Amino acid sequence: MKNLSKLIAVAFVASALFFTTTAKAQTSGNNDLRFGIGLETGIPTGVENDKSSFEVGGTARLQYGTSANFAWTLTSGFYDFVGKSNPNFTDGTDYASLHILPVKIGIKDFFSQNVYFGLEGGAGFILNNGNVKIIGAPALGYASKTWDVGVRYENYFGTTNYGLVGLRIAYAFPLSSKK
Repeated sequence: MKNLSKLIAVAFVASALFFTTTAKAQTSGNNDLRFGIGLETGIPTGVENDKSSFEVGGTARLQYGTSANFAWTLTSGFYDFVGKSNPNFTDGTDYASLHILPVKIGIKDFFSQNVYFGLEGGAGFILNNGNVKIIGAPALGYASKTWDVGVRYENYFGTTNYGLVGLRIAYAFPLSSKK
């Protein structure tokens, strides 16, 4: 719970800082609602690196632009940390893949035309065992009218901490725009 409090505090401070920025981006505007479908890949870090060589998955993201340089996001999808060979077994048995359903809210701050800093937080539901991890994920990305490419470090907090360095490539389109 202490980690959750810290994560929430960091998110509020980051939000306050981003509301004061003056840079403009061309990809979102006031009341601009967008939807994106993305492909994910990543390299596990921490204890998951011992059991998995890579992560693959897909996500859907709603983005609501509140100004020309700031947007709120809601992201969910499916991650598969693909199990690698277990050296303790001579019969070629692999570690079990880890399946995670992430649900994250976040922000995007466009500090330069089309270039953004993102910050997401939420929960990762471990489908293998029913556990829930707290997620914190800073990102850096590029977004045009139709494409969004971002890199991030995503950390999973809990009794054991691990994470991933990930890449997301998404196709996005407007759902509504009130200009």
